[in-house]
This record gives sequence, structure tokens and C-alpha cells, in this order.
Amino acid sequence: MYDVIIIGAGPAGLTAGIYAARGGLKTVIVELAMPGGQAASTENIENYPGFPDGINGYELMNSFHKQALTFGVEFIFEEVHEFDLREPIKKIQTDNQVLEARAVIIAAGSKPRLLGVPGEDIFKGRGVSYCATCDGAFFRGKKVVVVGGGDAAIEEGIYLTKFAEEVIIVHRREGFRASQIAMNRAKDNSKIRFILNTRIEEILGSDRVEGVRLLDVLSGETREIPADGVFMYVGTDPNAQFIHGEIETDDSGYILTDHRLQTNVEGVYAAGDIRNTLLRQVATAVGDGALAAVEVEKYLSEIKNK
Repeated sequence: MYDVIIIGAGPAGLTAGIYAARGGLKTVIVELAMPGGQAASTENIENYPGFPDGINGYELMNSFHKQALTFGVEFIFEEVHEFDLREPIKKIQTDNQVLEARAVIIAAGSKPRLLGVPGEDIFKGRGVSYCATCDGAFFRGKKVVVVGGGDAAIEEGIYLTKFAEEVIIVHRREGFRASQIAMNRAKDNSKIRFILNTRIEEILGSDRVEGVRLLDVLSGETREIPADGVFMYVGTDPNAQFIHGEIETDDSGYILTDHRLQTNVEGVYAAGDIRNTLLRQVATAVGDGALAAVEVEKYLSEIKNK
């Protein structure tokens, strides 16, 4: 029996764990993979306060993990399959056990969205990637395509120039959602070129990626260009595969919360990228995690005194 079960060990989950355990709550974090979430696979985080020169994402998340351990947070590295949240004692079914707690914080984060074009599934792991930090070194001296127009696409495209001979950023619009500072750095990088108002129609190859077929959305013309790799940055989807009806979500599957981060189920909170929020950054995830943990403390104190 725990006071609070936290699902997910990204920035939101780890921060919630730190605050909850430091507040005297018996706390466990359930995580399928390694601590840190998507932030841990980011080469350089430049906009997290306190690090004027930026910091490696894995290094930052490793510090979060160590701090959580220092305050006594327990970790269980298993997948969550089902839960029963309606009763005062919440039950979470993982790979090998059923965990119980009086409160739950869902901080399972999000995952890269698939582009959904022919060849994407076939060449996943054979030239198609969603993580430049993970796979960039495999493309030393080669030509790669980066798909997207946000900060992730631009920043990871810049990172790939450490290895690739050429980085081609393909974006379906003329304008970009990325910050101006990131755009300026990309435009100043001689290894990067842009193909705008264009989308990928198909990823081509035999055993591995060999090229992409592009569609000009203005003219309707198609063409093929050679490429050794394709890196996708076209948004994210919530890690909500274990959520089945009890928790209210929006049309995209992101969890709905009130201003205190409580869901529609009493004693159940959501934090970070899995909830319906306007901004998904490490800084906002940390804020969510702190608030969710404090709200859990208040909730548990109130039901204890009833």
C-alpha cells in the first residue's frame, strides 16, 4: 500500500516523486523504460533555467532520478496494463503485480507521432528514426531528411549536422513554429538546406532507406531525392494506451484536468505531456509535477481528517 502511485518517470513524474516523498508520502513511480522520458533523449536542452550553456537531456534527467532516490522514492520498471480508480483505494495492474494507493498521478508523457506514409513501418530502425540523439551517429558522412517545422525538427536537425554530410529539412508549409533563435542557427549552418511547402509521400528503399518521394503542395508535382535516413518530428501522441474510459480525455487522447491538475476521478491527477496543456516543455512538466504532488498531499490530508 502506497500513499501515491506515479505513472511515468519523465520530468513531471520525477518532480512529483521528489515533492511527494519529501512531503512524507510513501511514493512509488512506475516506468516502462528508463527514467527521463523524451527529455532524456534530447542532446541539448537550452531553455531550462539554471543552465546558461544548456545541458544534455540525459544528464539532467539522471540528476532528477538521483534526487528522487535520495528522498526515498521507490521505482518499479514495469508496464501499466489496467487500473481501477473509482474506489478510495486505487489499484494499478502492472506486468507482475497489483499496486494499491490512495492517490494516483498519471505522468506517462507522450510519444513521437508517426507520419503514416508508405515505407515508414518497413524501414523503422533501418533508416527511419524518431530520435537524432539515439541514432545520429549511424549517419556519419551521409545524407538525411528531417521532417517537421517545430523546435524539435530544427534543433535535432542542427544536432544531426555533427554527423551527416547534408541535412534536408522538409516542411509542408512556408512558415515554421520553431523559435527564431533555432531558425537563425539552422539557416547559418552550411550543412542544412530547406525544402518548403512540401510533404513526404513515400519512403523509398530496398533493405534500407535510399530516398524519399516528395510532393510540392502548391504545384502538385512529385520528385524523388536520395537520402540515407529520415528523422520524423511531426508532433506527439499521449502514452494513454492503458486509459480505458474512466479518465476523461480530449479527442486526441490527452487527459483533461482542472486548474489543480485533478482529473474527473477523485484522487487521480495528471501532470506533464499526457494532459491537455498549451505547452509541452521540461519546465512546464516540472511545474505540473510539483503542483500535482502538493495537491495529492492536500487531498490525502483531507480524507484522513474526515
